[in-house]
Amino acid sequence: MVTWWSGKPWGDRRSAFKVFLFLLTLHCTAILLFTSGFLLTRTELPHYSHCSDVSQSPCNNSPHPNHTCWTKPAVDQKKPWMDKLQVLHKLASESESRSGARIFKAIADPPTTSLQRLKGLTTGGLPTFIDIGNSFGAPAIVEDNLIHQLVQNGKRVVMMGDDTWTQLFPHHFNKSYAYPSFNVKDLDTVDNGCISHLVPTLYDDDWDVLIAHFLGVDHAGHIFGVDSVQMIDKLQQYNAQLEKVVEVLKSQSGKGGLHENTLLLVMGDHGQTVNGDHGGGSPEEVETSIFAMSLKKPSFSVPSEFDTSTCKLDLDGRKVCISSIEQLDFATTVSALLGIPFPFGSIGRVNPMLYALVAGTWDLERYDMSSSHSQLKMNEWMRNYAKVLCVNSWQVKKYIDVYTESSVIGFSADDLKHVQEIYSQAVNWSTDSLHDDISLFNALKTQIDLYSNFLASVAELSRTKFTEFDLRLMGIGFGILLTSIFIHLLVMKRVDDMYMANFPSGEINTISFGLVVSCTIVAARACSFLSNMEEGKMTSFLLASIAMLGLRHSIMTKKMIAEAAALVFLISILRFTIELGLSKQGSPEVSEFHSWVYVADLLPILPLIVLAYLLYKSISSSSCNWLLKFVITGSIFSYILVALHLTLGSSSLSHMTPPIFDGIKGNIIPRAIYVTGIAQLLFLAVLQFFEDDKTSKWEETTLMKAVAMLSVWSSTLIILSGKQGPWIALASVIGGWLISRLGGLDQEYKNGSTGLLASYSSSVTQWSLLASCLFFCTGHWCAFDGLRYATAFTGFDEFTIIPQAILLTIETYGFSHILPTLGLPFLVAYGHSFNKAKQTRESLIHLFQVYLIYGLIMAATTSFTVLCVMIQRRHLMVWGLFAPKFVFDVVGLILTDVLICVSSIIYFV
Repeated sequence: MVTWWSGKPWGDRRSAFKVFLFLLTLHCTAILLFTSGFLLTRTELPHYSHCSDVSQSPCNNSPHPNHTCWTKPAVDQKKPWMDKLQVLHKLASESESRSGARIFKAIADPPTTSLQRLKGLTTGGLPTFIDIGNSFGAPAIVEDNLIHQLVQNGKRVVMMGDDTWTQLFPHHFNKSYAYPSFNVKDLDTVDNGCISHLVPTLYDDDWDVLIAHFLGVDHAGHIFGVDSVQMIDKLQQYNAQLEKVVEVLKSQSGKGGLHENTLLLVMGDHGQTVNGDHGGGSPEEVETSIFAMSLKKPSFSVPSEFDTSTCKLDLDGRKVCISSIEQLDFATTVSALLGIPFPFGSIGRVNPMLYALVAGTWDLERYDMSSSHSQLKMNEWMRNYAKVLCVNSWQVKKYIDVYTESSVIGFSADDLKHVQEIYSQAVNWSTDSLHDDISLFNALKTQIDLYSNFLASVAELSRTKFTEFDLRLMGIGFGILLTSIFIHLLVMKRVDDMYMANFPSGEINTISFGLVVSCTIVAARACSFLSNMEEGKMTSFLLASIAMLGLRHSIMTKKMIAEAAALVFLISILRFTIELGLSKQGSPEVSEFHSWVYVADLLPILPLIVLAYLLYKSISSSSCNWLLKFVITGSIFSYILVALHLTLGSSSLSHMTPPIFDGIKGNIIPRAIYVTGIAQLLFLAVLQFFEDDKTSKWEETTLMKAVAMLSVWSSTLIILSGKQGPWIALASVIGGWLISRLGGLDQEYKNGSTGLLASYSSSVTQWSLLASCLFFCTGHWCAFDGLRYATAFTGFDEFTIIPQAILLTIETYGFSHILPTLGLPFLVAYGHSFNKAKQTRESLIHLFQVYLIYGLIMAATTSFTVLCVMIQRRHLMVWGLFAPKFVFDVVGLILTDVLICVSSIIYFV
C-alpha cells in the first residue's frame, strides 16, 4: 500500500481503481443482502380456488345447494375540481335512491403505485413494497386472482384503456383495446381509446365483465396538479361520458333487457396528493372512491346494524350517503356477486353494503313483497350473507394455513391459535334451532359479527406479518456495510501515512479543528435520519453552520472574507429554494414551476450565457489537448440549444410560433442534446487511450477533464430540469468554486503542517452538504411521489424502459450526485495553487484521499439510513417514509461509487 505511488503511472490508476472497485463490491453485496432481508415480497402460493373446493368447507357444503359454485350469482352472468362528477352525486343522492346507487370511500393499503393497487384489487391480497420497481413494465400476475377466476368459470372479459392490464393478464381477455400508459404528458390517448369503444360495447352481448381504465386524471395530476384547468377539463369529460354510459344502461335495464342485472362500478385505484402525486401512504393517497349502481334495485336496504354510511349535503344541497370499504375487500365481494370462487390468496371480507346493493343477493323470489314479510325477508338475507361469510372465512383460514406451511416465516403458533379460536367460535355458532324472527335475527347478527371479527383479525395480522423481514440477512448486510466503513478508514490512514512519510517526524498534525467539526457535522446529519425530520432543512442548517465557521476563520486571517460571505449568502438562497421545493408537497400553486415559480420565462437564459462564457474562458486560456477543447465546445453548442428550447417553450411565445416549432421544441432539440452528450462521452473515452502520458501538466489536464465531464452531463441535466436547471447549475458552479477557494485558503494557512484527512475534511464535508442541498432545492424529496416522471419523456412520446429510466435517474441524481462526484478534482487543484512545489505524485495522493473522504461520508450516512429502517421496520410509516428514503440513499451510494470508479480511470494518470 505504501509503495503504490512509486510505480508506473498506469499502475497508479490501476491501484486506485482496484480500491474503489473493491469498496463498490462491498457496498453492492451489503445492500443486496440487506434488501433481500428487508424488501422480501409476500410469498405467492401456486394454488388456485375451484368451485369443487367448497365441498370441504363447514358451510353446509354450499350457501346454495342448487348451485355448483361458492355463492349464488347476484349479477348478470351475460375545490374547483370537487364534485365535478355530478352524474354520480345525482344518482347516489337521496332523491335518486330509487336508482340503487351508492358511493363508497375506498381505503387502499400503501404503497399506492398503480401496479400494486391493480394487483391488490384483483388478488384480494396486500401489496408488497418491492413491486414498486415493476411499476414500469409490469410482470404477469401468476397467483390466483379475480380475472383468472372469471376466465376459468366461463366469463367473457373485455378490457379497454391502460395497457398495464394486458401486461398483468396477457391471455385473459376475449377482447382488449390497450393503449400505452406511461407517457404522463399524454392526457388523451388512453381516454380517447376508451371513449371510442365503451358505449358501442355496451350494446353488445358478447361480454360478462367490461373493464374500462381511463388515465387522464392520473396524468393531469402528475403534470399540472389537482387544482389545474387540465384536471377540471378531464373530470368534466368523464362526467359527460358517465352520463352516456348510465343512459345506455338504463335504456336496456327493463325486464328481459340486456342490462337488467348489470352492476356499474366507477372507481379509482388510488388517491392523489394536492399536487397530483401518489405512491406513499398519506390519507390523500390511500383514500379514493367507488361508485356502485345496481340496475335492478333491491326492495330492501341493508340492516341498519351493518350500515356504516354517513350522510351529508354536497355542494348542490343534495343529501349523499357515503359508505366505507377496504380495497382489500373488493376481489372477494365481486367474486361473491358473480358466483365464482374467491381468489386463493384473498384475505378480504365480502362487504355487506356493496353486497346488499344488488337485488340478486336478497333471493326474494320465494316471498311476496308485502310489509308483513319484511322481517322474514331480512332474516333470509342475513342467513344468506352469513353463509357467504362462512365460505369467505373458510377460504381465508385455508389460505393462512397453507401460507404458514409454505412460507419461510409465516404466522407464529400463537397467531394461528388466536385466529383458530375466533374461527371455531364463528363456525360452531348455531342458528338452526331458532324459529322466532327476532331471536333468529339477533343470532344471525352475532354469527355475522363473529365471522367479520375473524376476517378483520386476519387482515390486521397479515398487515404486520406479510412483510417477511429476514433479520439474519439484514444483519449480515449491515455488518458488511460497517466493515466497508472500517476498510475506508484503514485505507485513509495508510494514505495519510504515505503522505506524511515525506515530512520529518513530528511536523505533521493528524487532527485539526476542521476535522473535529466535520466529524460532528456528518454524525449529526447521519443521526437525523433516525427520525422523520425535514432532511433538506437539516442539511442546509448544517452547511450554514460550517460555512459560518469558515467566515469566522476568514475574518480572523483577514483573507477571502468576500468569498466566505458569498458562500453564506448562497446557502441562504438555497435554504429559501428548499422551502419552495418542499412546499410542492402541500401546495399545488408551485407545482407547475417547482422551486423557481417567480422566475420569468426567459430569465433562465442569463445563467446559460454565464455558463457558456465560463466554458469559453476555460478553453481559451488552456493549452490542453485539442480533443478536450472540442468536447467543451460541444457543450457550448448544447447550451445554445437549451436556450432555444426554453425560448420556444415560454408561455409568452408559445402561442405565437407555428405548430412545426412544437415538434422542434418537444423532441428534436432534446434528442440533439442527448446525441451530442453521447458523442462527447465517446470522445472522452477515446482520449483515455491516446492521451500523452506525460504528467508535467497533470493539474491543468485534470481540471480540463473535470470541466469537460461536468459540461457534458450538465447540458442534459439542465434541459431535464426545466427553467430551474440553468439557475441550479450556476449555483452549483458558484458554490463549488467558493468551497474550493476557501479550501485552498485552509491549505495555505496550515502550510503543509497537517495530514490530508485533517486538511480536506472540512471542504469535502461542505461539498457533500452542498450536493445534498441541491437535491432538495430542486424540489425533490426522498419519496416516490417526489420523482418527476414527466422528465423521463423529455424528447420522447412513447415509453421505453431503458432511455426513460436513464433520463429519470439523471434528473433525480444529477445535481446531487453526478456533478459533485465528477467535480471533486477542483478541491485538490485549488489547494495546489498555493504551493507550486508539489509534484504530480503528491497530487494523485491528495485526489485519492479526497475521493476516499467523500465516499466515506456517503457510506456513513447511508449506513445510518439502513440502521433506521432496521429499527423502524414495524413502524406505521415504514413504507411511506423510511423505506423510500432507504431506496433513494442506497441507489445514491451505488451511483456515487460507480462515478468514483469512473473518476479514478479518467483523472488518475
